[in-house]
Amino acid sequence: MKTYSAKPEDIVRRWYIVDAEGKTLGRMATTIASVLRGKTKPIFTPHMDCGDYVIVINADKIVVTGNRMDEKMYYRHSGYPGGLTTESMRTVMRKNPTRVITQAVQKMLPKNLLSNTVIRKLKVYAGSEHPHGAQQPEVLEIAE
Repeated sequence: MKTYSAKPEDIVRRWYIVDAEGKTLGRMATTIASVLRGKTKPIFTPHMDCGDYVIVINADKIVVTGNRMDEKMYYRHSGYPGGLTTESMRTVMRKNPTRVITQAVQKMLPKNLLSNTVIRKLKVYAGSEHPHGAQQPEVLEIAE
């Protein structure tokens, strides 16, 4: 029996929408990462990008457990000596709530060249409005 390997013409991409209001960040991010990679499809091939597009709305209304809002730190570096900037999750949520979801999903993807193309299929918006109505996205249910 031969191993099946998906070909680019076999891949059909769908659009999903997730309402992040009241959802736990980590649980939501794992489901989104699986859909982006295509692991929910029977034609999943690890070396091909066979995943779907995911739109996340209401990113500013996510829920985290415990004291994570104050204890979780986000780091970025300017590239200069002494250029490390540290911010708490509460500060990042106030400034740019889309960064929290994008970074959570990105860190759940494999660290290879394919992850750069996979993360581009994630569209995150702080409010409930999004410009992807023409794609007719389906609702993706995520357990709370």
